Amino acid sequence: MSTNIGFIVGSLRQDSNNLRTAQAFEKLLPENVEATFIEIGDLPFYNEDLEVTGKVPESWMRFRKEIAKMDGFFFFTPEYNRSIPAALKNALDVGSRPYGESNWDSKPAAVISVAPRGIAGFGANHALRQSLVFLNMPVLQQPEAYIGNFDSLLNEDGTFVEDTKNFFRIIIDKYFDFFNKLTK
Repeated sequence: MSTNIGFIVGSLRQDSNNLRTAQAFEKLLPENVEATFIEIGDLPFYNEDLEVTGKVPESWMRFRKEIAKMDGFFFFTPEYNRSIPAALKNALDVGSRPYGESNWDSKPAAVISVAPRGIAGFGANHALRQSLVFLNMPVLQQPEAYIGNFDSLLNEDGTFVEDTKNFFRIIIDKYFDFFNKLTK
Protein backbone atom coordinates (compact mmCIF):
# COMPACT_ATOMS: atom_id res chain seq x y z
CA MET A 1 0.00 0.00 0.00
CA SER A 2 1.35 3.40 -0.99
CA THR A 3 1.56 6.37 1.35
CA ASN A 4 0.54 9.69 -0.18
CA ILE A 5 2.32 12.77 1.16
CA GLY A 6 1.21 16.23 0.13
CA PHE A 7 4.00 18.65 -0.71
CA ILE A 8 2.96 22.26 -0.17
CA VAL A 9 5.42 24.93 -1.27
CA GLY A 10 4.82 28.35 0.25
CA SER A 11 6.73 30.26 -2.40
CA LEU A 12 4.81 30.94 -5.60
CA ARG A 13 7.91 31.89 -7.59
CA GLN A 14 8.44 29.55 -10.56
CA ASP A 15 12.09 28.82 -9.76
CA SER A 16 11.93 29.22 -5.99
CA ASN A 17 14.53 27.69 -3.72
CA ASN A 18 11.70 26.07 -1.77
CA LEU A 19 10.35 24.38 -4.90
CA ARG A 20 13.84 23.16 -5.83
CA THR A 21 14.24 21.77 -2.31
CA ALA A 22 10.85 20.05 -2.45
CA GLN A 23 11.78 18.46 -5.78
CA ALA A 24 15.02 17.17 -4.25
CA PHE A 25 13.05 15.70 -1.32
CA GLU A 26 10.67 14.00 -3.73
CA LYS A 27 13.57 12.15 -5.38
CA LEU A 28 14.73 10.83 -1.99
CA LEU A 29 11.40 9.45 -0.75
CA PRO A 30 11.07 5.73 -0.04
CA GLU A 31 9.65 3.59 -2.87
CA ASN A 32 6.26 3.10 -1.22
CA VAL A 33 5.70 6.86 -0.82
CA GLU A 34 4.17 9.11 -3.44
CA ALA A 35 4.56 12.87 -3.27
CA THR A 36 1.74 15.04 -4.57
CA PHE A 37 2.56 18.70 -5.17
CA ILE A 38 -0.55 20.65 -4.23
CA GLU A 39 -1.15 24.03 -5.88
CA ILE A 40 -1.91 26.94 -3.56
CA GLY A 41 -1.31 29.94 -5.84
CA ASP A 42 -4.81 29.86 -7.36
CA LEU A 43 -6.72 29.99 -4.06
CA PRO A 44 -8.70 33.21 -3.54
CA PHE A 45 -8.26 34.66 -0.05
CA TYR A 46 -10.49 32.93 2.44
CA ASN A 47 -13.76 34.81 2.95
CA GLU A 48 -16.53 33.13 4.91
CA ASP A 49 -19.11 34.96 2.77
CA LEU A 50 -18.14 32.59 -0.07
CA GLU A 51 -18.74 29.50 2.08
CA VAL A 52 -22.30 28.97 0.79
CA THR A 53 -23.67 26.66 -1.89
CA GLY A 54 -23.10 28.12 -5.32
CA LYS A 55 -20.40 30.57 -4.20
CA VAL A 56 -17.57 28.30 -3.01
CA PRO A 57 -14.65 28.85 -5.42
CA GLU A 58 -13.82 25.80 -7.53
CA SER A 59 -10.16 26.08 -6.51
CA TRP A 60 -11.16 25.78 -2.83
CA MET A 61 -13.14 22.62 -3.55
CA ARG A 62 -10.26 21.15 -5.59
CA PHE A 63 -7.77 21.99 -2.85
CA ARG A 64 -9.90 20.50 -0.08
CA LYS A 65 -10.41 17.27 -2.04
CA GLU A 66 -6.68 16.97 -2.71
CA ILE A 67 -5.60 17.49 0.88
CA ALA A 68 -8.32 15.15 2.16
CA LYS A 69 -6.65 12.32 0.19
CA MET A 70 -3.22 12.88 1.77
CA ASP A 71 -1.82 10.78 4.59
CA GLY A 72 0.60 13.50 5.72
CA PHE A 73 2.33 16.67 4.59
CA PHE A 74 5.70 18.27 3.97
CA PHE A 75 5.54 22.07 4.06
CA PHE A 76 8.35 24.02 2.38
CA THR A 77 8.34 27.68 3.31
CA PRO A 78 10.35 30.81 2.75
CA GLU A 79 10.32 33.55 5.36
CA TYR A 80 8.56 36.83 4.67
CA ASN A 81 8.88 39.42 7.45
CA ARG A 82 9.62 36.76 10.09
CA SER A 83 6.55 34.74 9.17
CA ILE A 84 5.05 32.60 6.43
CA PRO A 85 3.86 33.86 3.03
CA ALA A 86 0.22 34.95 2.78
CA ALA A 87 -0.47 32.25 0.18
CA LEU A 88 0.58 29.52 2.61
CA LYS A 89 -1.47 30.94 5.51
CA ASN A 90 -4.44 31.25 3.17
CA ALA A 91 -4.06 27.59 2.15
CA LEU A 92 -4.14 26.57 5.81
CA ASP A 93 -7.31 28.60 6.31
CA VAL A 94 -9.05 27.28 3.18
CA GLY A 95 -8.21 23.68 4.13
CA SER A 96 -9.50 24.11 7.68
CA ARG A 97 -12.94 25.36 6.67
CA PRO A 98 -15.87 25.28 6.84
CA TYR A 99 -15.58 25.31 10.61
CA GLY A 100 -15.53 21.80 12.03
CA GLU A 101 -14.59 20.18 8.70
CA SER A 102 -10.82 20.62 8.64
CA ASN A 103 -9.02 18.40 6.15
CA TRP A 104 -5.75 18.84 8.06
CA ASP A 105 -6.85 17.14 11.28
CA SER A 106 -4.43 14.53 12.71
CA LYS A 107 -2.21 14.35 9.60
CA PRO A 108 1.52 14.25 10.45
CA ALA A 109 3.56 17.15 9.10
CA ALA A 110 7.16 18.21 8.57
CA VAL A 111 8.21 21.83 8.19
CA ILE A 112 11.20 22.71 6.04
CA SER A 113 12.22 26.35 5.77
CA VAL A 114 14.56 27.45 3.03
CA ALA A 115 16.39 30.76 2.88
CA PRO A 116 19.18 32.37 0.88
CA ARG A 117 21.04 33.38 4.06
CA GLY A 118 22.14 31.84 7.33
CA ILE A 119 19.11 32.39 9.56
CA ALA A 120 17.32 29.85 7.37
CA GLY A 121 13.71 30.86 7.85
CA PHE A 122 13.65 30.32 11.60
CA GLY A 123 10.74 32.74 12.08
CA ALA A 124 8.65 31.20 9.30
CA ASN A 125 9.37 27.68 10.48
CA HIS A 126 8.09 28.44 13.97
CA ALA A 127 5.14 30.55 12.81
CA LEU A 128 3.99 27.68 10.61
CA ARG A 129 4.40 25.17 13.44
CA GLN A 130 2.18 27.36 15.62
CA SER A 131 -0.66 27.20 13.07
CA LEU A 132 -0.20 23.46 12.57
CA VAL A 133 -0.56 22.85 16.32
CA PHE A 134 -3.92 24.61 16.26
CA LEU A 135 -4.95 22.53 13.21
CA ASN A 136 -4.21 19.39 15.26
CA MET A 137 -1.40 18.28 12.97
CA PRO A 138 1.40 16.47 14.80
CA VAL A 139 4.66 18.06 13.63
CA LEU A 140 8.08 16.41 13.47
CA GLN A 141 10.16 18.16 16.13
CA GLN A 142 13.65 16.82 15.41
CA PRO A 143 15.64 17.25 13.33
CA GLU A 144 14.68 20.85 12.76
CA ALA A 145 14.82 21.53 9.05
CA TYR A 146 16.38 24.93 8.43
CA ILE A 147 18.00 25.09 5.00
CA GLY A 148 20.09 28.27 4.94
CA ASN A 149 22.78 29.72 2.69
CA PHE A 150 20.97 28.04 -0.17
CA ASP A 151 23.41 28.77 -3.00
CA SER A 152 26.34 27.30 -1.05
CA LEU A 153 24.50 23.94 -0.93
CA LEU A 154 24.50 23.47 -4.68
CA ASN A 155 26.95 21.86 -7.08
CA GLU A 156 27.89 23.72 -10.27
CA ASP A 157 25.11 21.86 -12.14
CA GLY A 158 22.47 23.17 -9.69
CA THR A 159 21.98 19.89 -7.81
CA PHE A 160 22.41 19.67 -4.07
CA VAL A 161 25.78 18.66 -2.64
CA GLU A 162 25.90 15.17 -1.14
CA ASP A 163 26.10 16.36 2.49
CA THR A 164 22.90 18.33 2.01
CA LYS A 165 21.14 15.38 0.39
CA ASN A 166 22.25 13.27 3.35
CA PHE A 167 20.64 15.81 5.71
CA PHE A 168 17.45 15.62 3.61
CA ARG A 169 17.53 11.82 3.95
CA ILE A 170 17.80 12.13 7.74
CA ILE A 171 14.75 14.43 7.80
CA ILE A 172 12.81 12.02 5.58
CA ASP A 173 13.78 8.96 7.64
CA LYS A 174 12.88 10.66 10.92
CA TYR A 175 9.57 11.87 9.46
CA PHE A 176 8.55 8.36 8.42
CA ASP A 177 9.58 6.92 11.82
CA PHE A 178 7.33 9.60 13.36
CA PHE A 179 4.59 9.04 10.77
CA ASN A 180 4.55 5.26 11.32
CA LYS A 181 4.29 5.64 15.11
CA LEU A 182 1.25 7.86 14.65
CA THR A 183 -0.55 6.00 11.88
CA LYS A 184 0.09 2.29 12.44
